[in-house]
Amino acid sequence: MRPVTSSTASWLAAASFAVVMTVSGSLLAAQSAPDSENGRYTMTPIPEGVLRLDTRTGTMSTCTRNGSGWACYAVPDERAAFDAEIGRLQAEVEKLKGQLAAGPTVSGKIDEALPKSDPLKKTEPKVAEGDRKIEIPLPSDQDVDRVMSFLEKAWRRLIDMANRVQKDVSGKI
Repeated sequence: MRPVTSSTASWLAAASFAVVMTVSGSLLAAQSAPDSENGRYTMTPIPEGVLRLDTRTGTMSTCTRNGSGWACYAVPDERAAFDAEIGRLQAEVEKLKGQLAAGPTVSGKIDEALPKSDPLKKTEPKVAEGDRKIEIPLPSDQDVDRVMSFLEKAWRRLIDMANRVQKDVSGKI
């Protein structure tokens, strides 16, 4: 066996470098295939023309033939529209959470305190000064008429019931 000289070593290094470059160059050429080759686009026939799917980006286009040749138009992406709406709603939710965390805001707030009276509370009877008399408001004529009507109906029903009981008892004897 002969000893390796520097010229032989450099020649072997250059040859191996050339082989590596050739192999890697062919691999790079295979990876970056032109767009027209099969692999990037998938075509599917449809009644209007062809549906084209870009397998790299995922976009879809409809291609139709017109007088001057083929024309492709992008199909609206529902997914992108849904994602945009979800993003808008999430931003709105975050904004509302921030407002809620900041605390309630009252518009038209006044500085002076409101009176602590209940508008539905009945007024207390008036007491005259020095006298301990209580004034009781009298019922109105309408109130009296309602009570009288109720009592008349109750009295008539009681009389009718007594007559029915009397007829039932006399009929059985």
